[in-house]
Amino acid sequence: MRTHRTFLLVALIAAGALAAGPEDEIRNAEKQWATAVMKQDFTTLASILGEQLIYAHSTGVVDSKGEYLGKLKAGGTRYDVIEHRSLTVKVYGEAAVAHARVHMKGATREGPFDNELMMLHLWVKQGGRWRLVAHQTTRLPT
Repeated sequence: MRTHRTFLLVALIAAGALAAGPEDEIRNAEKQWATAVMKQDFTTLASILGEQLIYAHSTGVVDSKGEYLGKLKAGGTRYDVIEHRSLTVKVYGEAAVAHARVHMKGATREGPFDNELMMLHLWVKQGGRWRLVAHQTTRLPT
């Protein structure tokens, strides 16, 4: 009986350790966002992005969800690399801020880019899922 209780206790501790908290959920959402953008997985990306998305690029261009997805689908911008070099997550109830240093490499209609950026994402829990509702990047000096 004691062995059974010990096993049960170890299993419960392990399950608790594996359960993702909100910070881990945001870290995973960041990975899903980056992967969907690089793979041009528009179905996944559309489900990640909030309907009222504000997407501010490092160039100063600001897109809505529809504009951003439209540009990606039209081939106006391609991302070959989105690499989080650092990531800090702060959770505030049903909202979270993700601040990162990222390396983004790809091409636009104007030509290739290879940028080191500071990125700020605002995530909001909607319908039980985290949605990206705001994106802002700032190009860092090289």
